[in-house]
Amino acid sequence: MVTKQNVVVERVQTGVRMEKRVLKVLKAFADYRDLTLGDLLEGIVLHSFDGKCPFSQESLARIKELKKFYGLDLDSSASHRLTEAGAGRPAKKKASK
Repeated sequence: MVTKQNVVVERVQTGVRMEKRVLKVLKAFADYRDLTLGDLLEGIVLHSFDGKCPFSQESLARIKELKKFYGLDLDSSASHRLTEAGAGRPAKKKASK
């Protein structure tokens, strides 16, 4: 019989920038699963690193509902095409006094 033991890790606080609606869906799903956002992201990343889908069919259905609620119309095909709002626009000139 194999027993699963807790793994002690060192966590660090980080600030990451993320598309606003993606973050809303992640926060809502974390709350739905009674997880912190950090725990949810760790789980997603660790599953992805192993080439596994981190979500059950039930979870994917809930995420689909949350995406609709928050107006998130992006999918994985957009991941390398996202640009920051205002990117590529000339900077506004400050008014001279």
